[in-house]
Amino acid sequence: VVGKSTKLLSHLELGDKILDVVGPLGNDIHIKKYEYPVVIIGGGVGIAPCYPQAKELKEAGNKVISILGARNTGLLFWKDKMSSVSDEIIICTDDGSEGMKGVVTVPLTEIIKREKISIVIAIGPLIMMKFVALTTNGSGDLPKVKTFVSLNTIMIDGTGMCGGCRFSTLDGGVQFACVDGPDVDGHIVDFNNLLKRANRFIDQEKESLECYDEECRA
Repeated sequence: VVGKSTKLLSHLELGDKILDVVGPLGNDIHIKKYEYPVVIIGGGVGIAPCYPQAKELKEAGNKVISILGARNTGLLFWKDKMSSVSDEIIICTDDGSEGMKGVVTVPLTEIIKREKISIVIAIGPLIMMKFVALTTNGSGDLPKVKTFVSLNTIMIDGTGMCGGCRFSTLDGGVQFACVDGPDVDGHIVDFNNLLKRANRFIDQEKESLECYDEECRA
């Protein structure tokens, strides 16, 4: 919960209704049979959208290697579901309470060293996706691996008109997550710029939540 909208969503229970849902928006990852295994990395709540992609890629005949990361074991979920659609699953926690202690790029590096990988898919916090992209961009000792990231920038109208979801690319260009994404080539994203932009509404979100809480208390 970061603002009024997510606070209201957090109160929903099974059977409650949402008036309207707009989607799907933008582009997705092409599901097909790849030559080499596929690595899917889910961080925190990003594990949820990893499941349907892993499921479809597995059904397309791919070897799926899944890496799930969270701050601690209490924040991990859907391990059984991800295991059911994965040939190999690796758990990472920041505090070592389950699986490997450390970040998801550690097992990712080991996997890329041991075998060829067709694509990497990363969904989770921006900082996690940034370092996944840095690991697979071929700038170090590891080979370059095509990497998709799912950008969770703020979206308002979903058509690219408002510009709220825009993100800069490393070549100086601009794209829109709702139209060009949300799944994009992780190696073109200017993550440093995006991380700064991601925090620009923190004060407004806090103010909105405080006003809502005051209304509830009244």
